[in-house]
Amino acid sequence: MSDAREADQPRHAIQAADSPRGRRSERKDPASDEAMRVGAADEGQRLTGESIERGGGGLSVADLLARALPGASAPSQATAGDDPGDEPTTDLGTDIGARVDADVDQLAEAIAAAAARYLPDGRMGPDTDFFDAGGTSVDAVELVAAVARESGVELALDDVFADARPRRLAERWLSATRIRTVHTPPTPVPTTPVPTTPVPTTPVRTARALPANTADEDLDLVLADLARADALPWTGPPEPAPPRRILLTGATGFLGGHMLLDLLRYSDAHVYCLIRAADEEEATSRLGTALAGFALPWSSEIRRRVTVLPGDLRRPRLGLPEERWEALAEELDSVVSVAAAVDFLRGYASLRQSNVIGPLTLAELAATGRPKPLHHISSIAVFNQVGIVSMGEDDPLARIDRLVAGYDRSKWAAETALRRARDHGLVVTMMRPGGIGGHTKTGAYNAQDLSSGLISAFGRFRTVPAFRCLNAAPVDWVSRVAAAVICEPDAWGYNYNLTGVPNTLDDVVRDMGFGGMNVTVQDWDEWRADALARLEAEPVPKLDFLTRVLRSPAALKLCEATLTGPAATDERTSAFVAAHDLPAAARYDTQAQLKTFERLAKDGLGRLPDREDPPYLWFPETIEGSLGSVGGPAHSRCTLSLTLSIASMYQLVRERRVDVRGELFCALLHPDPVVVERGDLWVRPQEGIPLTHGLRHQLLLYRLRLRDADGGRWWLEGRKFARARRDVWRQTRALTVEIGREGEPACLAGEVVVPADSYVRDQIDGIRVDPRLSGQEKRVAKLTWLAWFGLEMGRGLLGPFARVGADLLDLRRNPTLTERTR
Repeated sequence: MSDAREADQPRHAIQAADSPRGRRSERKDPASDEAMRVGAADEGQRLTGESIERGGGGLSVADLLARALPGASAPSQATAGDDPGDEPTTDLGTDIGARVDADVDQLAEAIAAAAARYLPDGRMGPDTDFFDAGGTSVDAVELVAAVARESGVELALDDVFADARPRRLAERWLSATRIRTVHTPPTPVPTTPVPTTPVPTTPVRTARALPANTADEDLDLVLADLARADALPWTGPPEPAPPRRILLTGATGFLGGHMLLDLLRYSDAHVYCLIRAADEEEATSRLGTALAGFALPWSSEIRRRVTVLPGDLRRPRLGLPEERWEALAEELDSVVSVAAAVDFLRGYASLRQSNVIGPLTLAELAATGRPKPLHHISSIAVFNQVGIVSMGEDDPLARIDRLVAGYDRSKWAAETALRRARDHGLVVTMMRPGGIGGHTKTGAYNAQDLSSGLISAFGRFRTVPAFRCLNAAPVDWVSRVAAAVICEPDAWGYNYNLTGVPNTLDDVVRDMGFGGMNVTVQDWDEWRADALARLEAEPVPKLDFLTRVLRSPAALKLCEATLTGPAATDERTSAFVAAHDLPAAARYDTQAQLKTFERLAKDGLGRLPDREDPPYLWFPETIEGSLGSVGGPAHSRCTLSLTLSIASMYQLVRERRVDVRGELFCALLHPDPVVVERGDLWVRPQEGIPLTHGLRHQLLLYRLRLRDADGGRWWLEGRKFARARRDVWRQTRALTVEIGREGEPACLAGEVVVPADSYVRDQIDGIRVDPRLSGQEKRVAKLTWLAWFGLEMGRGLLGPFARVGADLLDLRRNPTLTERTR
């Protein structure tokens, strides 16, 4: 019985029996010891083999740390004496717990050492957030790969974004892998008798299990941050006058940079810009570079009215010297909080320092010394709860436990904390933009904004996910309204939704179709899978953030809430805009996005319509005439059978160009038809400037690249001219052409004309429009083309007649010397 009990004992009980506390006083037989060592070695080999078959095996924690840190090694086991039979005297449970802590510390040091290589100053502590230290989302991806490559520790990218402190990453990894620093496999059945004295055992303390889900931890942090608002100073009402000295954070950001310029344009205020930098020179350089990147001016007049403050929003008292803090507390008239870490992948713990603690520090400054209002740029993301019913300016915010993304939680916590600050007498204005689109005049955009990323994907892939509405407005409108609120004392202390006019799914599909980007509507899961496949097949570096968003579970919830949420309402904002004669909110449609689309295409993020896309509108054109050698009679019959098409109305508005394809039949070139490889038709090229002495104004210019059946290549150039003559109808149909071999001068010339009986039949009745459009949209497209082309031709024909009339009436005020002589 004793043997059976002993065989069933766990291994740690046997180890405890051999320890000084429980081992017998007599010495063990050396032969028995040798047999046990052999059996244990065989059993260890068997367990290792099974572990490898299961995909395990590999390295222990100590081995991994040794690879990551040259000085790291497995904790040594102290012996009681020189006798081989002596065992460690340390309590097993306490020893394992201490070694778990040591593993966490060493792994945290390894991760911190790897992370330091991606930071500006090359330094990183185990309790420092990687992103707060200057790391980016791209750096985080590279960090995960580097740690896996160098130490074999495969960190989850979502864990890095959730909480990027090396110590927390080490704890999570050790918990997730369930690694124990002391491996205790089942005890093999001994081949020789083993001492059977029962001994009390000490439970083994394994590595601490830490949940991968940080929701509860986030809520604890949120509650702690909200309590900070209760410690703010009490203050009185500010002076109700337009501000003369403003502190602005986030001036190097997209919205903050535009707000800086609008505050300078529409007020007399001097603006203090808090810039994260080591000194004033670096801060000034950062601000100037950021403004230039957004196509904003950085002139000497702007510099005269701007004071840069090197500091850090995340540090106590903004990282400013004590005397500077106290001086600002007395001098400032207004504090504007725009700076925020906008990252939809990072968790609350990683974002709170910038997005919550920073605004609370600004609230402390506003409440210290001279009373000052605080104007906080929040976000419509405070409503990003799936299934929320309304998003009004004074509606209840989402429930914090229903917000999944760390960014949404951080904006919710900041706004809720600042609402508490109102109870301390602080005047706090909340302004909530939705998606911030590109500038309607310059096309400047924020490449990391989710709205810009989605719009880029819509235009690039010609697909859109089904959504309820998009609450987005251009940056110039958001900035202008926000600056006006800051400068108007009667507007302080309220909530404003700066979301503009929402776009519905029908609006987006119609606008993109009108622009020649006919899109397919897919459900969210299908669109996400398709977009990811395309981004992986053809990577776009500036859309890497969108790829990571589409892969992140938390970010997907944010996208779902954004796409299924209702339209935000803005009664107070609309009334304010109307009362102060500001530009009224307009739908952020294709016309407003035109410049932004151009810049997106130029930067490789978007794709404008081109000749490779299915045509938006097309019609046939037949031209007949005669050709001959240059300078000789035209005696050879020539016919062009062409199809003229446009990929979008954008093509007409920006380039005044039509795509041409078709065939040319002329025996002088080749007995078989010659194919148009590529052709362009420009309407009123060079604004119709005359070619020769003002007698012939250009109406149309054809340039075709041809290929015959034998592979020979030719070029064709043809022009229609407007003259001050009565045969206007023929002028619109007659084309003077020249043809030559590629790289050689023209060898053939002549005139071809569109037959009068086919002109109306082909070019008016024969117009065809993309079949994916509705009947009404087709009629609009056809009428738009006819109106535009008719207007351009009318302007071209009017030019020479107006010129002749001016010459006849001699309307010029100052006669030239030639006329005086004449």
